[in-house]
Amino acid sequence: MDASFHIPNWWYVMPMPLYSFLEEYDFSGKTVIPFVTSASSGFSGTIGTLKEMLPDAVIVENGLHIPMRNVSEADGEVADWIASLGFTQ
Repeated sequence: MDASFHIPNWWYVMPMPLYSFLEEYDFSGKTVIPFVTSASSGFSGTIGTLKEMLPDAVIVENGLHIPMRNVSEADGEVADWIASLGFTQ
């Protein structure tokens, strides 16, 4: 199974519990499809961090960033992004 998970960026980095989660599980051969919410930092260095932490996984680089002020109206944008990745709801 591939992995898609929401990454809340806090001051330009992932929160520490997410680092612990990534270290605990084996993502070898998995495809990780990141999406992030943040106040303003976007992905910052998160994609690079994921590549470093999960060298045996495929990290999709065209992840989705939703600014926190737009989350409540982001349904259409999220649906379009999911469809662009080849998934259906």
